[in-house]
Parts: sequence; C-alpha cells; structure tokens
Amino acid sequence: MTERIQRLTELMREHGWDLLLFYGHSWRKDHFRYLVNFNFSGPHAVAALERSGDVRSLMTDPWDAELLDAQFCADLAVGLRTFATGQVAVAGMELMEARFVQALGGAVSATAVLEEVRRVKSPEEIALMRRAADLADRGYQHFARAAEVGMAEFELVAEVETFLKRNGAEDNFMLIGSGGVEVTGMKPPTERKLQAGDFVTTELTPQVDGYYAQICRTLVMGEPNAHQRASFAIFSEAQKAAEDLLAPGVDTAEVARVQNDVFRKFGYGEYTGPKYTRVRGHNLGLHPDENPYVLEDVHYTVKKDMVIIAHPNTYLPLGGYMVFGDTLLVTERGCTPLNTTERKLFQK
Repeated sequence: MTERIQRLTELMREHGWDLLLFYGHSWRKDHFRYLVNFNFSGPHAVAALERSGDVRSLMTDPWDAELLDAQFCADLAVGLRTFATGQVAVAGMELMEARFVQALGGAVSATAVLEEVRRVKSPEEIALMRRAADLADRGYQHFARAAEVGMAEFELVAEVETFLKRNGAEDNFMLIGSGGVEVTGMKPPTERKLQAGDFVTTELTPQVDGYYAQICRTLVMGEPNAHQRASFAIFSEAQKAAEDLLAPGVDTAEVARVQNDVFRKFGYGEYTGPKYTRVRGHNLGLHPDENPYVLEDVHYTVKKDMVIIAHPNTYLPLGGYMVFGDTLLVTERGCTPLNTTERKLFQK
C-alpha cells in the first residue's frame, strides 16, 4: 500500500491535483477500494488522499439512508473546506449523485486516469487474483458435481454461492442459463428445473480480498448430441485464437476479431454482433467487468500484467447460448491462464 500511495501522490503532482478522492457506492466499490481496501456496507463512501500521503475516509451507515445521504453531502463540503486548498479530483465522479458533485464545487474527474493506472496489476494484486481464480476453479467443480436433472436453477446457484462463501469468497458475481436452442443468454437464476439434454451455462466470478477472477464453462445434462459437440468445437477454437494472440502491444480489437473470425469461418458471422453477443472479454480487477471491453470497435493496446478474460460467449443455433473462457494474465511475450479447470464440454 505504501508503494501505491507513493505512485498516486506522484500522479497528483503530475496533474496538479491537491486532493484526490475515491468514491464508491453499494454496487461500485472498486474506486474506493483501490485506496482503502475495506468492504463497507453503507450506500456511500469516499477515501481522500492528500499530497502528503495522508489518507482519510468518510462512509455512511446503511440505516436511515435519506437522512445520512444529506449528512454525507454536508460532510463532503466540510471536508473540502478543511483539507483542500487547490484542485480536487475524483475517481468515480461519474457514479456520484448530482448533489454530491455540486458539493465538490469545481472538482474534476480522475476516473479515466485512475482506471488506466489500475489496468496494470502489481505482484500483490496478481497474487490475489490467482487465489480468486483458484476459488473459481473449485467453485465450478462444485457446480458440475451439484447439478442434477430436476434441480431448479436457483437451487444450483445457492449451492455454489454457499460453497464459495464458505471457502473465502467475499462476493461472487454469477449468471446462469439452462435449456436448448431457445436460450439466447444468461441471467439471474429462475425456478426453471434442469432437464435432460440441457446446456447449462454459467460464469463464476468470486472476489478475494477485493479482487475478482472469472471462469466460463458449459455443462450438458446427459450425453452431448452432435450439434452441441460441434458448437463447443467452434467456441474452443475461438477462445484459443484469442489466447494465442493476447500479448503486450496487441490491440484488444484484434483479440475480438480473431474470435469472431472463427465464427465467420463456420458461417455464423451474424451471431458475432450485439444482438447475440455483449463482449468477447473484458478486463478484471477490483470490479468484475472492467474496461477495456474486448470488442472489434474498441481499440486499446494491451500491456504486460493486465488481467483479461477472453470468452467467446454467444448464441448459436446449433445448441443455444454457450460460454467458454478463462482469466488470462498478460506476460512479457504472451499470456498465461490463471484458471486450471479442464477445457472441455462438461457433462453430467
């Protein structure tokens, strides 16, 4: 943390910022936790860094939110008068309510600058993400063991959530899908019961000490049919194309293109657009869905020690929606997966 604060204070001097604030709310805590890795439970929190390296924090209690929101706004204004003599910058300013921004007066956004800093992970951050990836692997193994015909989606998700929390997950972002060619995506769990022949898809994203890692896999309830196997072969080839290309200096748009080109090769190019596909991957860290997104129209030069998941998750008429992907650490000459789960079409 001392090294991080030193890096941030140097950034403040470079940009002429007198006070740097890190804002978080109940859904997006990542900016706050970059400076103070503490999991608050209230609706708002701000950590403040002075050029001296001193750190202060302000958090609201989860109770009496309306009254405390007003107090939070007033405390922001008082804090600025007390500690800020020059330019104030805010990481996460775009997440703030308008009244909070007004209380900050002429503050400027530091979000883009800090997001760029956060993309390259330190050895300590990588170690935490390795632990999160290991937990994701164990979580998926539990998912595959627990899934049974006749089990409701919400029952399976509850089994996995319980396993992850018991084994050290601070949080977990998880989606699920089940069924056949009628399924076009994943969602929160429903009462739908798993049936023989179903594709059962999931992405698990456990959080360990603030940091997330993700795994995407597909399970078939029973023996996969020929169309399901053919679909998986396409997804496997697409994911491998992304992993083979990912390295420092590569454009993320190219990482998306090589995945999409596999689908185009097999005549499924229409399923690579936004109607069927959200992203072909994304950055990971203190938030489970960080940018840059891996899309053909998003250009960003990959850097060593970024952590990215490449997942060609989309719908195909062969078997329905399928997911397949691993968390990848960008190394000096390429990348290495942090997940160790077998790369296969699972079956139960």
